[in-house]
Amino acid sequence: MTVFYTLFSFLYQTGDAFAFLVLSACGLAIIFGMMGVINLAHGEFIMCGAYVCSASARAGLPLPLAVLAGALAAGIAGMLVERIVIRPLYDRPLDTIVATWGVSMIVTQSTLILLGSIMPGTGTPFGSFAVGPYSYSIYRVVLMGAALTTLGLLWLGFTKTRFGVLARATIQVPHIAQALGVNTGLVYSLTFGLGAALAGLAGGLYAPTMTLVPTMGSAFVVEAFVTVVVGGADIFLGTAPAALVLGAVKAGLTSWQGQLAGQIGLLVAVIIVIRILPRGISGWILRERA
Repeated sequence: MTVFYTLFSFLYQTGDAFAFLVLSACGLAIIFGMMGVINLAHGEFIMCGAYVCSASARAGLPLPLAVLAGALAAGIAGMLVERIVIRPLYDRPLDTIVATWGVSMIVTQSTLILLGSIMPGTGTPFGSFAVGPYSYSIYRVVLMGAALTTLGLLWLGFTKTRFGVLARATIQVPHIAQALGVNTGLVYSLTFGLGAALAGLAGGLYAPTMTLVPTMGSAFVVEAFVTVVVGGADIFLGTAPAALVLGAVKAGLTSWQGQLAGQIGLLVAVIIVIRILPRGISGWILRERA
């Protein structure tokens, strides 16, 4: 039975890490992986979703609706940032690094000044369950389900809807899409807003599990970027396998040697994968199909 408990603990930690990586990376995979915009303000969209979710929940809104409110607020903020800051820089993608870094600094410091250094949270719901001598959070299982549901809905949205077709066409060959009458400016704005909304969704979902501070987004950004880089440009072929591989590495080393070893192992795994597969997992899958 000890082996069973250990195996269950490993699978639970892997699922937990997988959910964190997927939810952190989905929005960035759209903005960075698909649009080519290096969005260093990704963490601030996550923070926006977490703050709005927490404020809405404390105001009496049910947690699921509070999470959606956080995602909506981040999506609207993302569309504004795209229109004001990002749109003039589509022909200068490297300049988006500086622009979004500036947005990140402004938002972080403004939040600190206006709302203080910490915001009251809501507490983790649903309690816990026990397997043998170990106790596990039920809400973490909910997060695993949310990650899988998000991936499924994104696949449906980008492959089975008119918006998905227009978005992929605009991002791949914008001049032809525009010549065919597509409002490419609106498509870019909606796509960037969707990426920001997914970041806000991650923040809202993890708000009950974290201390809410203006710099909380930094806890997501590094792992989101490495997941997208390892996964490659295709969000559907790359993000989920990358999150699963990196989550298993992180969970295994964390349970063996602690949190620091898990973080170090995660980064070492990224270096190895990038060295072997420079175009990421999705690039390798597409090459094998070809």
